[in-house]
Amino acid sequence: MQKNKRVFIPGKYIFHVGRSRAGLGLFTKEPIAKGACVIEYTGKVLSVEEEKKSNSLYLFDAGDGKTIDGAARSNTARYINHSCRPNCEIELQRKRVWVIAKRNIKAGEELSYDYDPEYFNAYIKSKGCRCLKCKPEISPTKNR
Repeated sequence: MQKNKRVFIPGKYIFHVGRSRAGLGLFTKEPIAKGACVIEYTGKVLSVEEEKKSNSLYLFDAGDGKTIDGAARSNTARYINHSCRPNCEIELQRKRVWVIAKRNIKAGEELSYDYDPEYFNAYIKSKGCRCLKCKPEISPTKNR
């Protein structure tokens, strides 16, 4: 039986980086349909030694020992924040990281995905999750 191989081609969506509940976030300027490939998480591929020495908060395990450091500002996907009720999800294909719309996303909405438990526990849990599900009372303009 042959597997159905999904083709990942990000749409030509227009985004803007703006103030969000967790600092800076990535917002779409147009609607995105459920199931659409939104954007690729890109960056320098690190060796095992580089990964061990890195202090980057933008490391992404792409599988099979490949780690991407997405810290470069050219990686627009780096601005996508965590949410416990996200509108996107991550799919890995051939050691590449793709952001996929989990539901229909409205123009002006901030993009989010659920960070993996290891990253969440190491970097977010101790500070407290600021997503809409966990902290509905926080206003984005109050976060600095």
